[in-house]
Amino acid sequence: MKKYLIGLMTIMAAVILAGCANNSAADKKTINVGILQIVPHGSLDEARKGFKEELSKEIKQHDKSMKVNYNYQNAQGDQANLNSMAQQLTQKKNDLILGIATPSAQALAKKTKSTPIVVTAVTNLKSAGLVKDDRKPATNVTGTKDLGPVDKQVKLLTTLTKSSKPIGVMYNSSEENSVLQVKMVKEYAKNHHLKLNVVSVTSTNDVASALSGMADKVSGIYLPTDNLMASSMKTIGKKAREAKLPVVTGSIEMAEDGGVATYGINYHDLGKQTAKMAYKILIDKKKPQDMPVETSHTLRLYVNKANAKAIGIDPSKITKP
Repeated sequence: MKKYLIGLMTIMAAVILAGCANNSAADKKTINVGILQIVPHGSLDEARKGFKEELSKEIKQHDKSMKVNYNYQNAQGDQANLNSMAQQLTQKKNDLILGIATPSAQALAKKTKSTPIVVTAVTNLKSAGLVKDDRKPATNVTGTKDLGPVDKQVKLLTTLTKSSKPIGVMYNSSEENSVLQVKMVKEYAKNHHLKLNVVSVTSTNDVASALSGMADKVSGIYLPTDNLMASSMKTIGKKAREAKLPVVTGSIEMAEDGGVATYGINYHDLGKQTAKMAYKILIDKKKPQDMPVETSHTLRLYVNKANAKAIGIDPSKITKP
């Protein structure tokens, strides 16, 4: 009888533990979501805001009594901070973590193989080593790509230039996403017989001098979606206006902060799109490894009318490429 009772108690304990192990975010009243961002700037900030806005709305619609706690960390562009914050977020009991931009996503992926990670503002998840394949990630990571229509953006710039001088391209050679986009720019230029003047920088301190050095050698400037460039848009915009140079950027937020125009991604919308993926993981119990990576659902033309007028371009003449 004693052996029977011990055996019965053992089975019951195993069942209880299994039930606890199978609890998901969908069974909880408070969901904990970590957020890691490499640096503060318009595009990434908007992606974060869109994500929080949409996820909170979706969760509230699912269950009015359910709450989302966000643990937001920003590395301020410092790699040491980024690694430390990634460690903190993965050690805490977060149900899911959002990685904003490639460095953040990579730092998180190195720290955990079990906690679900969704990412946004990452140009290429596969080349960044985050997934095995976009269609079937086969890792604990999925999310949205921010690779915009580079070819159409460069084409847009060619409609704004007023001389036969080369097109200037400035980027951070330390960012994998930027290197990929510049490669695409070079391919487009080769196929369309365009001359380029490509300059790379690795610090915000170098941006102003690099721009001054190329200003009289180019007819316009193209900037890919690049964290360093995005953080320097005020400086770039000021220098470009002084030189009367059109600047086309990889993102709408960059154009808002100092460019003339772009045809690209709205990062607020991209954040919302990413939140819908997070909801499927948290509530519908989907697995990141089975969820295809998504690209932006919307692209639009944005014109910074003030900057266009400042360099002598009629904003109404700028059209979708």
